[in-house]
Amino acid sequence: MAFFPRIVALPLALIALAGTALAEDKVVNVYNWSDYIDPDVLADFTKETGIKVVYDVYDNNDIVETKLLAGGSGYDIVVPTDSNVARQIKAGTLLALDKSKIPNLSHMWPAITDRMANYDPGNNYAVVYMWGTDGFGYNVDKIKAIMPDAPVNSWDMIFKPEIVSKFKDCGVYLLDAPEDVIQSALNYLGKNPDSKDPADIQAAGELLKSIRPYIQKFNSSEYINALANGDICLAMGYSGDILQARNRAKDANAGVNIQYVIPKEGALIWIDSMVIPKDAPHPENALAFIDFMQRPENAARNSTYISYANANKDSQAMIDQAVFKDPGVYPDEDTLKRLFVTTPYAAKLQRTITRLWSDLKSGG
Repeated sequence: MAFFPRIVALPLALIALAGTALAEDKVVNVYNWSDYIDPDVLADFTKETGIKVVYDVYDNNDIVETKLLAGGSGYDIVVPTDSNVARQIKAGTLLALDKSKIPNLSHMWPAITDRMANYDPGNNYAVVYMWGTDGFGYNVDKIKAIMPDAPVNSWDMIFKPEIVSKFKDCGVYLLDAPEDVIQSALNYLGKNPDSKDPADIQAAGELLKSIRPYIQKFNSSEYINALANGDICLAMGYSGDILQARNRAKDANAGVNIQYVIPKEGALIWIDSMVIPKDAPHPENALAFIDFMQRPENAARNSTYISYANANKDSQAMIDQAVFKDPGVYPDEDTLKRLFVTTPYAAKLQRTITRLWSDLKSGG
């Protein structure tokens, strides 16, 4: 009689194990920014773990936010920017991290993770992937030919109508990222870039309307190739993207010389983090993916490949020194002091900004 339950217990245990295996297929669905990871690191993750990576890309935080709020996105990992993470935490769309399954968190850099804690207190939902700055890139030779004394260390290049108008014919792009652009405009106007005063937002909007006739396109990814190919001469963009454009231009050896600038007036520092949607179909695989990406050698490979700074302190010695010593990637202490962070807008003000941005893009 005592033997019978053991016979039953064994197949029940096997059934339970089989159920667990079925619950977590060997796949992880990742939704990340375009041109933002070393493909070989993805391949090595699959080789080591057997987990296939289904990888989709986007170029706008609003797209991610809409998918997360709607639910059922099917993604296991998404990589939103700081203030978007804060909004998603408040909305309850993210899964709290089981840090015991991410041992490589021990390599994180407090100088960056402490900043991220402004948006994710305790760093309980997000693991910093990369960080950088908003600045502008320009075609050195084309700008010099048009305006030899151009103020190439200043936001005047973008936000001063009498200057940016000179570059209209050679092509000017602006980020399709309302918060980044508006906050940079506020800072340029000498206002608090984190201002929540509708009058300040309106002032930034008026500034942007004044330069609207000279903006060829609003886009958050196409400017990489447009700069690299010499199709445009000036673009507001993310540090790593413009540095990628510079490197692509060098590799093409077509005589296109691109420079990235963190303007003297200061710039926004942004932080992109890996998060797991609360309804992620493969959360365990997502944790394994995050841990793999925070292994110092993998973090270094990604930074070397995409020319963005990561938040993994122990990876720094492994990053290609041309990247690590580039002040556009890892700014010096003086520049760091001129970088600012911002916090999310309340829903009512967010709607105002959305309308402002829509009118601006339509030329209204």
